[in-house]
Amino acid sequence: MIEVLFGESEAGSMKAAKNTIITSKVDGPTSVWTVGKKKLPERKNCGWIEGTAEEVICLGFLLDIGDIKEDTGSEYRKRMIYSMYAQERWERSEEMETELMQLCDSYCTEMERLKAYLTDGATIRVWYSDAPYSRCGFYHLCTDLKKYQNEIRVVKLPEYKVHSDNSTTFYNNWGEVAAEEFAGFLTCEKKLSKEEIQTYAILWNILQEDNSPLRAVVNGKLIGVPEDFYDFLIWKRITRKPIKEARLIGDILGYNQLGVGDWWYAKRIDYLIQSGKIKIIEDSENKYARIICLA
Repeated sequence: MIEVLFGESEAGSMKAAKNTIITSKVDGPTSVWTVGKKKLPERKNCGWIEGTAEEVICLGFLLDIGDIKEDTGSEYRKRMIYSMYAQERWERSEEMETELMQLCDSYCTEMERLKAYLTDGATIRVWYSDAPYSRCGFYHLCTDLKKYQNEIRVVKLPEYKVHSDNSTTFYNNWGEVAAEEFAGFLTCEKKLSKEEIQTYAILWNILQEDNSPLRAVVNGKLIGVPEDFYDFLIWKRITRKPIKEARLIGDILGYNQLGVGDWWYAKRIDYLIQSGKIKIIEDSENKYARIICLA
């Protein structure tokens, strides 16, 4: 089973969930390797996913942001992905810069791997959520899946999960799910019909035609929105009292879990500083360490 996810963190957890480990080796005329899963977690509804880490595909194109009429492998998308991730780096190195620039290329390579699996007739399982980057990734993927006859299965992350001790966990995206917990969501798995795939592909085409600066999930529907759509969350938290930027963004994320990364709020705070609406009280090479307040 080929697993498809739309974020680095969640894909890493899935690789751990599917990873096999070598338990022993016997030398001789023919070496014998015994391969098995890691020890199963003791918690209920936990386990490992059958298969290997090689069967995990990450398509982290961040399609909730920017021009989506541009191809996912374009220089535009590459620069945009770089600019988002580079904001979190304050200790720069040539190696790190190169790695960030190659992220988009790696996702294109992942897409080619997926197409090769599809051509070979593999069954594909897509893990998506209502986080905008994930819904966008899923809709975009359907524009390619409609060309194939493969069995496509999906696991959509539920809004919450009630545990045996009556406690409840709420979820925003698959990046919040530990590796050993993925197996517990297989009860949510369903087969995707050709009609459903076609419908999601059409929805993506509509979003492309709209081509707003951002896409957000509003009342359960993925729609195009203006670039300042989330700015009201910044205005709710910032005052004339100086605050560290990391604390401000942390408060926004803590109280408003919308599946939007900290880097987006950092980008918007930069813009509002340049616009003179927010001022820097104490600057820092690490922008997250800056002390800021209302201008």
